[in-house]
Amino acid sequence: MSRGWLVLALLVLPAVGAAQAPVRLSLSDALRMADSASEPVGIARAGVRGAAGRMQQARSGWLPQLNGSVLYTRTLETQFAALQGEGNDSAGPPPPSPVNCVRFAPDPTQPLEQRLANLERGLDCTANGDGGIDFSNLPFGRPNQWTFGLEASQTLFDPTLAGRIRAARAGATAAEAALEGARTQAVLEAALAYTDAQLAERLLDIAELTLEQAERSASEVELARRVGTASEFDELRAGVARDNQKPIVILRRTQRDQAFLRLRQLLDLPPTTAIELTTPLGDSVGVALPAHVMATAMANDTTVDSRVAVREANAAVDAAEGALSSTRGNGRPSVRLSSSYAKLTFPDEVFRWERFLTDWTASVRVSVPLFTGGRVRGEVLAAEAAADEARLRARQVRELAEREVIEVQDQLAAAEALWEASRSTADQASRAYAIAEVRVREGLSTQTDLNDARLQQQQAEANRAQAARDLQVARLRALLLRDLPVGAGAALMGPTR
Repeated sequence: MSRGWLVLALLVLPAVGAAQAPVRLSLSDALRMADSASEPVGIARAGVRGAAGRMQQARSGWLPQLNGSVLYTRTLETQFAALQGEGNDSAGPPPPSPVNCVRFAPDPTQPLEQRLANLERGLDCTANGDGGIDFSNLPFGRPNQWTFGLEASQTLFDPTLAGRIRAARAGATAAEAALEGARTQAVLEAALAYTDAQLAERLLDIAELTLEQAERSASEVELARRVGTASEFDELRAGVARDNQKPIVILRRTQRDQAFLRLRQLLDLPPTTAIELTTPLGDSVGVALPAHVMATAMANDTTVDSRVAVREANAAVDAAEGALSSTRGNGRPSVRLSSSYAKLTFPDEVFRWERFLTDWTASVRVSVPLFTGGRVRGEVLAAEAAADEARLRARQVRELAEREVIEVQDQLAAAEALWEASRSTADQASRAYAIAEVRVREGLSTQTDLNDARLQQQQAEANRAQAARDLQVARLRALLLRDLPVGAGAALMGPTR
């Protein structure tokens, strides 16, 4: 190997080793990372922004509206060309203009003959388009036209606006409640994933330890068979017990890998990231909750009216009633004030603006729906049905929330009782297995007794790990119940039971 390759290897190997180092992750870190990594939370935040936009849109109905416009019109061919002597051959040549054709101005000081001559000359000029109406200076048929306009309007009375504003305000309230629920649920899901990974890892450790015990027992029985102190039956039973434990280890390892994969996905970690869980299983005392759920945990409020699902359902009822009020307003008169102001110019060249004309109007419009073919009545019926549905859904959510409060309290009490029972059972099972090993070694018990003691110890340790996980999740769910959606985290029992 050349010196350059050696230097490159020395530089790359530490980086590879550092990249493979496991990420130390505590339960507090997982709960904090869940808020930014959760897609439902991002969707709920987008919903809040959308509700704020709809609220602003509804309020804008009572505010003045002002629009500006610029319009350019190019006339290609017009019927007024004949009056100007342009673009129409069928009109024939224009009549000859009289000599000295000037605008007529009466002069009382002139003689009568001169005054009559001037009058005749003025009439002749007017008839031939000279000295009277100059069509070239009128807007009819001009090739270029520019219009610079402003349009202003103000709603004076609209019976639909109050209902729309009420519905938009209720939608904003519901969106904020949904965001609170999504953020709290993300914390609970992260806790579930973390504790499931802890449980799966612990069950794998128990299965591997049991396999190690079975292999040690099989080796001892095989040695005893060689020296003649054990029968072939005992050797076969020890081998079967050892081999039966191997599929359990494989199953526990698969469950552990799947639990860690789900945890990585919830926290937006790369699928190949190695994770080291630092929080002990069942330790809920040293867990620091995120700031956005700390107030919920400190309040410990389990009243039904404070539940985020009930608040969201009540807001939905308010929104439906607002929509109903707005729909009924479609059948009533509305009054609107509007004004239009424009500056117009008709240049001979496109961008040569010389003279502007003003056009300014104001109007008041009263709109009265006289006959809509049943459209308004149909809209009102649909809105009434939607309002009734929202009220029934709110009642249903309230009943579910009342029942869930009792269920959470019962589950917490059951989890605490199971945890206390599993602690003593696991200690007794470990003590029984140790005694069984000694008795088998001394010839006082059979291999069957040892296998039974091993299975009991394994089941007791698994029950203890499961009870620790269930207790931790039950406590967290009870703390966060106020801002959790109805039914969130109801399945407290893990998949690896």
